[in-house]
Amino acid sequence: MGLRLRLRLPHKSSPRTPSYLLLCVLALSFFSFTALLLYKVDDFIAQTKTLAGHNLDPTPWHIFPRKSFSEGTKHSQAYRILQCSYFSCPYNAVVQPKSLQSESVSGRRTHQPQCPDFFRWIHRDLEPWAKTGVTKEHVKRAKANAAFRVVILSGKLYVDLYYACVQSRMMFTIWGILQLLTKYPGMVPDVDMMFDCMDKPIINQTEYQSFPVPLFRYCTNEAHLDIPFPDWSFWGWSETNLRPWEEEFGDIKQGSRRRSWDNKQPRAYWKGNPDVVSPIRLELMKCNHSRLWGAQIMRQDWAEEAKGGFEQSKLSNQCNHRYKIYAEGYAWSVSLKYILSCGSMTLIISPEYEDFFSRGLLPKENYWPISPTDLCRSIKYAVDWGNANPSQAETIGKRGQGYMESISMDRVYDYMFHLITEYSKLQKFKPEKPASANEVCAGSLLCFAEQKERELLERSRVVPSLDQPCKLPVADRSRLERLIQQKKKTIENVRYMEMTRTKKSSK
Repeated sequence: MGLRLRLRLPHKSSPRTPSYLLLCVLALSFFSFTALLLYKVDDFIAQTKTLAGHNLDPTPWHIFPRKSFSEGTKHSQAYRILQCSYFSCPYNAVVQPKSLQSESVSGRRTHQPQCPDFFRWIHRDLEPWAKTGVTKEHVKRAKANAAFRVVILSGKLYVDLYYACVQSRMMFTIWGILQLLTKYPGMVPDVDMMFDCMDKPIINQTEYQSFPVPLFRYCTNEAHLDIPFPDWSFWGWSETNLRPWEEEFGDIKQGSRRRSWDNKQPRAYWKGNPDVVSPIRLELMKCNHSRLWGAQIMRQDWAEEAKGGFEQSKLSNQCNHRYKIYAEGYAWSVSLKYILSCGSMTLIISPEYEDFFSRGLLPKENYWPISPTDLCRSIKYAVDWGNANPSQAETIGKRGQGYMESISMDRVYDYMFHLITEYSKLQKFKPEKPASANEVCAGSLLCFAEQKERELLERSRVVPSLDQPCKLPVADRSRLERLIQQKKKTIENVRYMEMTRTKKSSK
């Protein structure tokens, strides 16, 4: 009895069981570590800039409202940013050595068609760096006016983000470059390029004459050195329900055939948004008088159009007039290509800006020039001239449509290819991935896209081409100068015709 009692007593040297205090310390440490980890992740996510516009301020040279995002909670947004930015590109992708790249394209057809003549402007656009080349300092200084930086290394795309772009411009522009890399695998050279995605050129020739900086954007003019690059809408524009270029052109051309020239309304037509800080569009609104000025001018409210499913803004339904007007917006406007596509005689109000293809247009050949100084009267003269010369007016309209048909997506990619290739030849340094840049692939970009954006992007996907890019014309500055002078002379002749008629009617 006494023996059993002694066996139940604890031995003096046996270890004590862990106290509740130690468990509390361990739990507190775990939760503190978890909280610290979540804070660090949140802080990291809050600093991660994305193609969709997360954590990016609007460009200071063109302020616009910040983009709002549809993610339900802060954590769902953080998960999306993390997933799309860092886990959507295949890490096991092996970059082909140059020797294998050349073999991979050896099956291409050897025939190279000649590029359109306006491709010569590539040489002219890059002239400011022909003697000095493009150095790291050139690129560094261009950053002050850039929204993002594109670096291509061995066929991979890296993007460094600085500012947000309005709407989905950045996403669709980057998608276009990704498609170029897919279309011509192993052929696009390593390159380091600064981009701005807003409308107005900013690199003034006078200001930057001693040290020009290379900045790519969608338009330029004679007073600026900005290098024009195909705009985002060639791959679609979700905010205005515009599909990829070749789809949109095909429908517009089909719509233009619904009425013969004789059955089209013998007036000039414009439909657009005048509320974009555009003096010329505000002036155009005063010309809305079919009998007095031969023009029908309509205001476009995109917010209302979106509510109505864009039923009233289909471009294929806007080819019922013999004459269509192009008026620049805040700067150049993407609407030019769609207006020309109708086959109506396009009345272009003397533009201040030009994109990559519009420099190939010729007055009285594929459009009719309109004076901005006496706008309504100039429109009226063009309409009267066209109605008095229907065959010539119809021919000008058809040539404009034919010109836009020649700007196929193959040619758009070829222009991008040659522009990037010629620019890369000027680089005096080996491009490197910036520390703050992320790789962008089709998967990571589509991961950020909203449903409407994703649908358009997927429809503009390309496959590797068996054809070579078209052959770039050689540089010929004198030829371009002759073309510029020829255009100016033709426009002066039209102005003289208008003035002569005005004097006769005033007598």
